[in-house]
Amino acid sequence: MSFLELAHKTVVIFGLANKKSVACAVGRVLVEQGARVIHVVRSEERRQTALKLFPQSLVLVCDVEDEANIVRARDEIKAALAGTKIHGLVHSIAFANYSEGLKPFHATLKRDFLQAVDISCFSLISIAHHFQELLDSDASVVTISISTTRMAAENYGYMAPIKAALDSSLCFLAKSFSAFSRVRFNSVAPGLLKTSASAGIPGYVDSYLYAEKAILRKQALTTAEVADTVAFLLSPRSSGITTQTIVVDGGMAVNYFDREIVQGTVS
Repeated sequence: MSFLELAHKTVVIFGLANKKSVACAVGRVLVEQGARVIHVVRSEERRQTALKLFPQSLVLVCDVEDEANIVRARDEIKAALAGTKIHGLVHSIAFANYSEGLKPFHATLKRDFLQAVDISCFSLISIAHHFQELLDSDASVVTISISTTRMAAENYGYMAPIKAALDSSLCFLAKSFSAFSRVRFNSVAPGLLKTSASAGIPGYVDSYLYAEKAILRKQALTTAEVADTVAFLLSPRSSGITTQTIVVDGGMAVNYFDREIVQGTVS
């Protein structure tokens, strides 16, 4: 038996975009562990991508901005499960509208901020609510956050406060669900990753290269490392962990005063 005990468990993953996605890396490690993986993606184009990457998986389309789509996806999954339960649910969804370019935080457009809250944060609450009856009483729900919401990274804009709201939502969801289950809610918070989504953030490449120098090992994080942490939180081996944000940053948070970085800045 595998240490993680994920064989034959059913896990639903929201958010795969392409092979570089964290959701894709999570799906791969779960399949390796013998889990049954169901992917829920935003568009038909992404569905075709997911089917190529995971030909044995059920793949459904759901744009979470419309709550009716979440209900429909739930009903489709319920029919496919035929009475069995979901043991794990992964929320790997985030969206920010940078179509008008990067603005100072105080100039954030209300419509952009609220749309990002809806898609990136409220969608977790909505999914948990609508999938409640399908979740096993000991299920694990894991969302993807960021390593710190207290660092004012200008090029990340208004997404850090939204991720802070996402992290805060974990304790309220866990408390609500504790009235009738032992479902756990946790977050994995990676440092900077090389994904297609991050490539759309203005100035991200420079920040990524800086992070690589600030990480203690001087080597960037990989999506596989993040996925391994997600898999652990989905497994029964993490049964004592709930309402936590697990930071996966290679020690970057303790290394901002790295000698090499300081000398390169002041010289």
